[in-house]
Amino acid sequence: MMLGPVSWILLAPLIGAALLVCVPSEQVRWVRRIAATATGIPLLLALSLIFRYDPVAAGYQWVDRIPWIPSFGIDYHVGVDGISVVLVLLHAFCAFTGVLVSYRISQRVKEYAIFYLLLIGGGFGVFTSMDLFFFYLFYEMAVIPMFPLIGIWGSKKDRDYATMKLTLYLTAGAVMALIGLLTLYTLSPVKTFDLIALREAFLRQPLPPATQWFLFPFLLFGFGVIAPMWPFHSWSPLGHAAAPSAVSMLHAGVLMKLGSYAILRIALPLMPAGAVDWLPWVAGLACMNILYGGFVAMAQKDAKFVIGYSSSSHMGYVLLGIACLSAIGLNGAVLLMFAHGIMTALAFAAVGHVYDQTHTRILSDWGGLIRQVPFIGVAFAAAALASAGLPGFANFAAELLVFFGAWESYRWAAVAAVFGIVTTAFYMLRAVRTGFYGPLNPKWTGLKDATPFEKIPYLILITVLLVVGCWPQSLLTLIQSGTGPILEIIQQASVGVLP
Repeated sequence: MMLGPVSWILLAPLIGAALLVCVPSEQVRWVRRIAATATGIPLLLALSLIFRYDPVAAGYQWVDRIPWIPSFGIDYHVGVDGISVVLVLLHAFCAFTGVLVSYRISQRVKEYAIFYLLLIGGGFGVFTSMDLFFFYLFYEMAVIPMFPLIGIWGSKKDRDYATMKLTLYLTAGAVMALIGLLTLYTLSPVKTFDLIALREAFLRQPLPPATQWFLFPFLLFGFGVIAPMWPFHSWSPLGHAAAPSAVSMLHAGVLMKLGSYAILRIALPLMPAGAVDWLPWVAGLACMNILYGGFVAMAQKDAKFVIGYSSSSHMGYVLLGIACLSAIGLNGAVLLMFAHGIMTALAFAAVGHVYDQTHTRILSDWGGLIRQVPFIGVAFAAAALASAGLPGFANFAAELLVFFGAWESYRWAAVAAVFGIVTTAFYMLRAVRTGFYGPLNPKWTGLKDATPFEKIPYLILITVLLVVGCWPQSLLTLIQSGTGPILEIIQQASVGVLP
């Protein structure tokens, strides 16, 4: 059968990884060319899907389905709706720009590129899978390469501890989520892993509320570990700090979104009564994400730890938007996944450029770098302003929607969320001032700014932040078409009119 564009988005990085196995390790130029092609093709296809997706028809589009194990109800079944098409575009931007940033990798380039492309393929698989078996398979494919990527190419100072903690936390969460998924399969009257069939089956014959109340936390906390949801977040900043720049870009930009996406895609529509019972508690945990992450980020001196704890804080806004169970909250949460992913990729790329030359991430050791690397300084400042919610950047529109949604559902949480923005502005602007302004450290007089080629990923990411920030409706129309059906199920469950 002819495969559609969604399958080629998924397959391109996997084919690239397979091709790299046949390329001699010393052919570094060809390794980089293949990696760039394997991520450039998905970016072009993702952009075409964004412009061609029909929000009026809504639902899943460009669907491919191939029977795999019919006796167990397992099919290769992929497609995109209004939510996943936006997140596929996010992943495509982070993956392609990450490959360009990875040109600074000089050791074992071939092996690095293979693991990197496998990670990318896993991420695309999660966002496009309509079968729970393949969803979980790709989820693991996205997580497992993080261990060698950090353990081999990461910072020597803390990579061993970071990889071990990351592996233990994410494995525990994945096992918990797997228990929930297998239980859903067992309790389903249709005995299939097909997500659409399961949704329709549970609409006709919903699980008892008590069962949903018991089962919902398995998916909520199982996938919440990678979100990362407080108090299971502590692995994440360590992973950010130890990972190579491009891996940090994917880690914070994409992988942290997999958990929230899984909750939104699987847990909410299949167990709506459980969501109604549990998500008010999630609002409280989200506030802990926001405030705890912000306060800890204020105390950090390491640039990567500042961004890492900031990312944990900002993912609290995503969880808060989901907990609102309203159109404005869910739309804001998905838009913030996109905006935060682009912003944090930009920030980690800038930090990586400076670290590769100075071999230190301590902001006070930098000092006055704007004189030596003006382009990188401006890029980092743009990421800081976007993180702080400056109007004109995509983060502002997304966070504003989350605030409005929280004000409707949890006013105390809305107040905490607004206070979190104040802390964000404090530590991000302080990082800009400490690292790039003030007296120049004499040790850095020979630093090199980005070359014209190296500027490409930064310009792409900044442009995306500004375009979506000035025209958020370009994505919100698509997102609304995806969140609408989920909200209908939730609203029916909340008033007790499920069939």
